[in-house]
Amino acid sequence: MRYCRLTYGQVWEDKVCGHRVGCLDASKKEDILRLMGDSKATLVIQDPPYNIAVGNANTISLPRNSVKDYIEWSRRWVANTCGILQDDSSLYVWLGADQNAGFQPLADFMIMMRQFKEMKARSFITMRNQRGYGTAKNWMAVRQELLYYVKGNPKFNVKAEYTDIPKILRGYYKEVNGRITENLERSKSKTIRAGNVWVDIQQVFYRMEENVPGCYAQKPLKAIERIVSASSDSNDLVLDFFSHSGTTLLACERLGRRCFSCDIDPIFAEITLRRLEHYRKTGETGWQYKSPFPELDINWVINREGKVCIEDKKFSVKNSLFDYLPTTT
Repeated sequence: MRYCRLTYGQVWEDKVCGHRVGCLDASKKEDILRLMGDSKATLVIQDPPYNIAVGNANTISLPRNSVKDYIEWSRRWVANTCGILQDDSSLYVWLGADQNAGFQPLADFMIMMRQFKEMKARSFITMRNQRGYGTAKNWMAVRQELLYYVKGNPKFNVKAEYTDIPKILRGYYKEVNGRITENLERSKSKTIRAGNVWVDIQQVFYRMEENVPGCYAQKPLKAIERIVSASSDSNDLVLDFFSHSGTTLLACERLGRRCFSCDIDPIFAEITLRRLEHYRKTGETGWQYKSPFPELDINWVINREGKVCIEDKKFSVKNSLFDYLPTTT
């Protein structure tokens, strides 16, 4: 793939912090062993495709499969995940629940996870988007689902759960040392805990510095840093099989963890590498509305719906970033 340093089967290793990025298939055991070697992960954050069709006729890498095929594919990458976890470790999985399709694939995925006896379900987290989809005859869909599983008895840093939202609700009275106190008096923090409903995180869009154009449904850096801070310590190894925009790797770089990441698509593997390099060079967490591939003769524009798309400088047509990364022989 032109402009991409990695082809399928290759792994890049960072000489500065020990990160790794591979162009690999998460569902193939041999590929994951190539990425991991003898290493084991303390924390795994997975953000697989949600089994929805994304893109136009030229971007067919994310078609919709049958639920049966999707769950069988998920079973393989989950098995590969379990094989590289430490005895005490955490697994987080972002997954969609299509309200127009029986809440799939989340519903069957949760049932499938029961087959992995070593993994214990700990929490079902919801992150609220600022924008959603829906109709006048249904509740607008604004949630993102995050499943939290553990193996053994992993660490959990509760301080990472506190938000920037101040505590304002009073009530919950309790007698302490013979005196009636209310909850704000007893609190050790002036802000509330996020709990399993996250309402304090901004959905990524084109006006934010961390935005990576071309990466559909990019996860907010704040959300990933919250997970990394809560479920790992400095120098721990964090794993991500679906690197996409490279957010997990960037969060680990900022928080002093090592990250092994991969993606079957060489474009996303390259974006992950470029985002790390861009951050180290500029301190910026993304490109906002600028292209991560400046060597291409493309121009980002905002359409009438407020979405960022590409205007070809030569042909004046709007298209996807991926149409500008032709394959070579």
